[in-house]
Amino acid sequence: MPSDIAQNLASVEARIAAACSAADRDPSTVSLLPVSKTHPMDALREVASHGYTLFGENKVQELVAKSAELSEDDGFGFSVIGHLQTNKAKQVAELASEFQCLDSAKIAVALDKRLQPLGKRLPVLIQVNSSGEEQKSGIAPEEVPGLVDELTACDALDVRGLMTVAIKGDEPQVAACFERMLELQRRLRDAQALGSSWDELSMGMSGDLELAIAHGSTCVRVGTAIFGARDYGPLA
Repeated sequence: MPSDIAQNLASVEARIAAACSAADRDPSTVSLLPVSKTHPMDALREVASHGYTLFGENKVQELVAKSAELSEDDGFGFSVIGHLQTNKAKQVAELASEFQCLDSAKIAVALDKRLQPLGKRLPVLIQVNSSGEEQKSGIAPEEVPGLVDELTACDALDVRGLMTVAIKGDEPQVAACFERMLELQRRLRDAQALGSSWDELSMGMSGDLELAIAHGSTCVRVGTAIFGARDYGPLA
């Protein structure tokens, strides 16, 4: 009998497939990032057995702890999806496979400095505060072009697109956040900023993934709907 995690994962995959069908999109253009914060490595390994090679982690402390448990046989890595302080850049440079929360030149320079000696390029997304909420991380949409200009000196950062956390509101409010992201993506593409295609749009979580996919999301980030309730223990 399938475990709860396997059943939950299948349910989320079905939602993504249905949303792609409704939006007339190829399901292969939307990836699922399982958000594994606070969950044990056994749970990650179960999800990984279904073909997932990247897991979202919010906190560097947990990234370090879980990375220490990884073996060569596990075959997966971590995407950092939480706000980063410059004093944690070293761990992210060494351990992360992706960084979705770039929101300042200061963080970019700190990561680049740590990546250069490793001979490593790190895929990154610029985090945008599409809702304008003061408590949210991310850079305002109108400030993104200025940040992009400053990233030209950071050779070790492979800028692939944008990430946002939409407002928790009604459908028109959420859709407005995603529409701002689409407009920003168009502007960056038209400007041929950083020579990037800006293909990646990390938008949508458990409650709004269908709407995000309808607006062009290429990555939805889902945690509780896959792993169940979080256990906020010592690493949380």
